[in-house]
Parts: sequence; C-alpha cells; structure tokens
Amino acid sequence: MSAQERALITTTRDCPGRLVPVGDPVTIPAHTFVTLTQSLGGNYTVVYNGNMVRVDGTDADALGFEPTRLEFDVPSNGEISETQVWEALHTVYDPEIPVDLVNLGLIYSVDIDQDTKKVAIAMTLTAPGCGMGPVLVGDVEYRVAQVPHVREVAVELVFDPPWSREMMSEEAQLETGMFF
Repeated sequence: MSAQERALITTTRDCPGRLVPVGDPVTIPAHTFVTLTQSLGGNYTVVYNGNMVRVDGTDADALGFEPTRLEFDVPSNGEISETQVWEALHTVYDPEIPVDLVNLGLIYSVDIDQDTKKVAIAMTLTAPGCGMGPVLVGDVEYRVAQVPHVREVAVELVFDPPWSREMMSEEAQLETGMFF
C-alpha cells in the first residue's frame, strides 16, 4: 500500500492508538471498520469515528499486518554506528504527513558518546503545542534503542530555531506539495 492509498479494514482485536493531533490514548474495539490512510515506518494512521488515530507498529496485528522490526548488522568494533542511528530515525513518521522526521527537518542533531553508549538527540516539532510530541519522542527513543550497542537514548525537544517548511528536504517538500 502506498502512503496515499486508503483502505477499509477491520480490526482483529482491541487496538490501542493515539488521537491525532492531540495524542490522547484511545482504544479501537475489535471487529471495527477503520480507514487506513497511512502506513509508513511500521506505524499506521487510521480514521476511526471521524478521527485520525495513530497505531504503533507493535500493534500492527490488530490491523491485520505483520509488525515491522528494525534489524541492523552488529558492528564488530563494539561501537554505535551513526549511519544506523540515522537509519532508525528515518523510520519514524509524522502521523499526519507522509514524511519521516529526518526529511521533515525535525531532527536537529545526533550526538553519540561511544564510552557510555548514549545517543543524545535534539529534535523539534512542527508546532510547539503538538499533542503528538510525546508520542514522537517515544518513537524516536524506541527506534534508536534498537541500534546495536545503544544503552541509552536521550531526546531533548527544542524550539529554537523554530521549525519552518524550509527545513524539509526537497523530496519532502515535493511529497507534500510545499515546494515552491
């Protein structure tokens, strides 16, 4: 399924999710029809009772899909691969915009401390009051923690400089129709 296709599906079990854009938890009951609007990075956005709901990839089975698992080659030198950290970050998608956080320009920096095996990430949101902020931070922490040798992930939300569409990659601007 492409990011732009819509599909009517039925949940196979109670399905936890988060209302978009506020981030409030919601449970979609088993055997409920929902419209799948986005399937990217192992997470899903569905329409349920007229509301957009983001479903984590760990609950993909409730939508009839196989969960997406991140798999990386383990570096033999015992160090964290910065390339793999960026690969993990590219798997986290905004629930409303079919673009990953890196191409949206939301990841400001990645610092790796090889001694402590800690990855520190500075990121922002498209809007400071975005209710999905904690969900996206959790996604970043979870995904980056899958990279071999990572023991700790610390995400700091920053709002300086404020995000603007110019921070998006050209590909993301084309995808969203914001390239002009």
